[in-house]
Amino acid sequence: MTAMTDYLQAVFAMLGPGEERYADPAAWLSLEEELGRTLPGDYKQIVDAYAPVQINGHLNLSHPASSWWNLGEEIRSASEVWADSRRESYITGPDDGPRVFCQLPRLSFGTSEGLIPIAATDQGAAVFVASSVHGFSDGVVVQGAEGDWVGHPMAFAEWLYRHLVGEEMTGWGSAAFYPGPVGLEYPPAGPGQPTREAYGPDRGM
Repeated sequence: MTAMTDYLQAVFAMLGPGEERYADPAAWLSLEEELGRTLPGDYKQIVDAYAPVQINGHLNLSHPASSWWNLGEEIRSASEVWADSRRESYITGPDDGPRVFCQLPRLSFGTSEGLIPIAATDQGAAVFVASSVHGFSDGVVVQGAEGDWVGHPMAFAEWLYRHLVGEEMTGWGSAAFYPGPVGLEYPPAGPGQPTREAYGPDRGM
């Protein structure tokens, strides 16, 4: 597979039919106006279909129209934390960080020209989208749990597909394959409501 559309359909095939519980173009428009840039179309399609959701027990995706796990709120709060933190990698060093491979004059978060946090894992990895990653438009940037930065010159759908098939996509030593159907855990939609679990179709893996 080489085209973004192929990876997007491959992700949909692994996760199964989306419920599109919160799909709302107005919510995306409001968020993008706040950020000063559009977010990748494949990312928005995946989020609209499934989010808010935790995939395979680790990867969290939020949605801009949901009250719980709200994407806009999480981008704002995470960006503030990142802006106040020491951002260089303790492993690879600042010369191998996102300021270099994203060709940024300065590193910023939640801004039109900087890194936008779009997903995270409960193991400490943070996933961002950037306007350019190793020259690839709207590529994916990850800081792993150990503090290592890596730029993935690919669309979000390809990154997610590779993550789901067990490649090392969330930092050094992160490769882990979970056989069988992909697990989807939907958080409560409101107070007093339960967490709900579902599974994608059999992957033959």
